[in-house]
Amino acid sequence: MAKPDTADVIAPPPLIVLAGLLAGYGLDFLWPAPSLPNEFGYPLGVLLGVTGLAAALPALRGFRRAGTSPEPWHPSTALVTEGLYKYTRNPMYVGLTLIYLAIAAAFGGAWLLAMLLPTLATLHYGVILREERYLDAKFGEAYRAYKASVRRWL
Repeated sequence: MAKPDTADVIAPPPLIVLAGLLAGYGLDFLWPAPSLPNEFGYPLGVLLGVTGLAAALPALRGFRRAGTSPEPWHPSTALVTEGLYKYTRNPMYVGLTLIYLAIAAAFGGAWLLAMLLPTLATLHYGVILREERYLDAKFGEAYRAYKASVRRWL
């Protein structure tokens, strides 16, 4: 049986982030924890959320312009190396992380922050490393050169 032409990620990244948020809210329901006062949490949440969207949305448009799917469970047909991808290999995941932090700052608290680490570990091992192996196998030297010249994060 032929291996599918995908990164074989464990789950869609937005669902992984949503699961982390729900786990944090669930823990907060069971064992309430402190959160930021509204006068700090809401403005910080707005700032982080806008910054996260400013990273994720242009990155998503870059995939569309290149004619390839941003969903890692679909085949990749092109490397995206323009726009924010000149500075980070994962601007959509940076954006998702900032949006997670925005929600934690504005509406959550300590448990949401505590769940960020396992959420990021799941994204790293279950999505990002799999995507990198897939892109290396699919695009070879072009991807390796890109990977050598652009950081994974910031």
